[in-house]
Amino acid sequence: MSNATSDAAAQCLCPAARTRAASFALDVSIVALLLAASSAPTPLYPLYQDQWGLTALTITVVFSAYSLTLLVALLIVGELSDHLGRRPVLMGALVLEAASMLLLASADGAGPLIAARILQGAATGAATSAAGAALLDLEDPRRPGRSALANSIAPIVGMAAGVLVSTLLVRFVPAPTATVYVVLAALFAAQTIAVILTPETAHPHPGALRSLRPRLAVPPSARRALLAAGTGVAAVWALGGFYSSLGPALVRLVAPGAPHVFAGMVFFVVSAGAALTVWRLRRTAPLAAATGGTLVVIPSTALSLLGLHNASLTAVYGGAALAGIAFGAVSQGALRMMLASFDEGDRATTLAAYYVLSYLSMSLPAIATGAAAQHFGLRTASLAYAVAAALLAVAAAAALTASGRKALRITDGHLR
Repeated sequence: MSNATSDAAAQCLCPAARTRAASFALDVSIVALLLAASSAPTPLYPLYQDQWGLTALTITVVFSAYSLTLLVALLIVGELSDHLGRRPVLMGALVLEAASMLLLASADGAGPLIAARILQGAATGAATSAAGAALLDLEDPRRPGRSALANSIAPIVGMAAGVLVSTLLVRFVPAPTATVYVVLAALFAAQTIAVILTPETAHPHPGALRSLRPRLAVPPSARRALLAAGTGVAAVWALGGFYSSLGPALVRLVAPGAPHVFAGMVFFVVSAGAALTVWRLRRTAPLAAATGGTLVVIPSTALSLLGLHNASLTAVYGGAALAGIAFGAVSQGALRMMLASFDEGDRATTLAAYYVLSYLSMSLPAIATGAAAQHFGLRTASLAYAVAAALLAVAAAAALTASGRKALRITDGHLR
């Protein structure tokens, strides 16, 4: 009798387990594809510059239009899925994302490019917090930490894939500035249909309109971790913003005769290194991972400076690889620290706060560097950027070390 009961229970649970696994895989794919779409323009920037005569400042404005709009979206709708549910927010955001891809495919100058990136930033900001929170909703008690790992690695894998596919299309496919976006639009449309068919994972509650008031709320459970790791997050995301927006221009400066593929692949090296690091350090203590990552920023910037001084493409790529290791270690360590303890109703809010800091750090320094490049040249601006990132990393390592010592003192006090 008990065996029959167990079999019946298994039959009841299997469809639910399969649905849960499918929902988890869908949310991971949404986060990854959103970030793939965000990095896909990077290998195309040299083509835009050649076709339309765009300056380094214009490229950073195009890049930052996306990041800053994403920030605004996070501030306004970052909590919306906690109130309305994940599905309606995701469906609306994915439709907007597909529309932004079609606008990018038809862009014929800086103005349309910026407008399309603004729409993309709004859609990505809404979708990122909702999909990331959905992953936390689907946390499996038998596999603790899986959702935090997915939130850490899916965006980085997506960025790497976006750069790689876009670079290959530039090399082998006619009209690459349109093809990559049409493919992405079709994938976002397919994901929208899939979201319609999946069950809701959140518990909607009143207050949706009130949640639209722009504000940055850091839940108390995540505040200490964000204060400890915030400087490190700023340092590595600033490096990521530099390589994503000006990395191709840096390669062309160091090696003017290098093929376009070398310019596009520099950010792939960053994002691929970050993805491998997140996976490799998935069982490392978050504080140790974040602290070690900040220290890697220093040799990364040193190699970049060496590459600029000696016109060495090998050094530039070495600096990019180390930047990816630093990015992966710090970002996943900081995120795991923030998500170590949180209230169920603060899931989207916690992720929104993390992404606000991240994208602010990615966009503002990139704009400043683009403006500096206009007046002082890309070489001088890149040197200043590298030094500033190294100084941020030193400050971050000190803050994280102090946080670790404080936690150790508290633990010792409890033990006594």
